[in-house]
Amino acid sequence: MKKIVITGSNGLLGQTLLNLLMKDLDSYRVYGLSRGKNRTGRDDFSYHSMDITNYNQLKDCLYAIKPDFIVNTAAMTNVDLCEEQKEVCHQINIDAVENLSKICSKIHSHLIQISTDFIFDGVKGNYKESDMPNPLSIYGKSKLKSEEVLLNSSIQFTILRTILVYGKVNNLGRNNIVLWVQEMLEKKKEINMVYDQYRMPTYVEDLAMACKISIDKGVNGIFNISSNQLLSIFQIAQQVAEVFGLQKELIVPISTETLDQKALRPPKTGFNLSKTNKELGLHTKSFKEDLQRFKESLS
Repeated sequence: MKKIVITGSNGLLGQTLLNLLMKDLDSYRVYGLSRGKNRTGRDDFSYHSMDITNYNQLKDCLYAIKPDFIVNTAAMTNVDLCEEQKEVCHQINIDAVENLSKICSKIHSHLIQISTDFIFDGVKGNYKESDMPNPLSIYGKSKLKSEEVLLNSSIQFTILRTILVYGKVNNLGRNNIVLWVQEMLEKKKEINMVYDQYRMPTYVEDLAMACKISIDKGVNGIFNISSNQLLSIFQIAQQVAEVFGLQKELIVPISTETLDQKALRPPKTGFNLSKTNKELGLHTKSFKEDLQRFKESLS
């Protein structure tokens, strides 16, 4: 039986992965670490209220558990807030990963780290795992730095890079693009969506499955995880409206420059998924197909 620690177990990916692993109690013993009280709605796993930026607290907990794998789903992902709160961003996105890496080297745990398309500048798009990063924002720089922590370490690690993760779990702390668009359109509110930024959104169930496959196969290295079709943010919102039967006319296309956002965004990301298909055996679908799955999971 593998012992798995999930940091950020109250979050969207944390809860989704927890629920996935807990379906197979013969194979996994799961421990959740998160700030505050357990918000997952389940009490059949070992939960530890924890600030993973506190090295000693984290070390004591992980030395006691001695997990085979640690999946770090904890991160500061609000891109504009990272520009405002650089130190907090550094602590959560870099210092915590350094803490985990140090501890993993002592207790021989394999670390699975979640990264992002925002480590790229978005000039060329369709990024391979081996392409040269050039982040535009504090958030992107912090996530690249966390990758470098692992690349310069001697531990076993997997980095899963992903794009615009969406889905729904218990007591979700932050909205994601799909839920937000759905909520606004259900309230008959007009929304502005940029037509000049392109992404491949990721259904959280697929990202959780990628984590599970990484555990089962014990793979090392960097892998891209997203849906398989590049869309503008405007098109993403339109497809949400179509699948949920909402009014597309309420979605107004605008350009990025009209938004005056604190952080720069890469204009066009998207991933080349051939390494993920081949080595993980994970073949993701189009955003529209994933949305259909998501809609069915809600009913």
